[in-house]
Amino acid sequence: MSEAVPRRASLEVLRAEASDERAVLIQERLLNGEDPWEFMEDLPSVDELVVFLLRAENIAANNGVRPNSARNYRVMRQIALEYPELTPAVWRLLDEGARHRLWDASIADAS
Repeated sequence: MSEAVPRRASLEVLRAEASDERAVLIQERLLNGEDPWEFMEDLPSVDELVVFLLRAENIAANNGVRPNSARNYRVMRQIALEYPELTPAVWRLLDEGARHRLWDASIADAS
């Protein structure tokens, strides 16, 4: 079974979609009265959002089964291979101390 992520759009289009999504997240938090100085660092970057999107598409293509740690690593590595410009974001997200890893089963189980 190949774990290659099908290229559905150019990186520029994916980044534009992610930028729009990030703007919505910021707007929602501002409308809820949150201070941007307190939450902006917590938000994923545009490239991290693109990686999340590509990872979610891979999960959907696998009948919605969340990957275990080994498969997650392979999926994330494949994203980096398919989209080399996203490599720094992929490695940041795979970092053990990453702030956005609650989606990772190995981190979620440890919480």
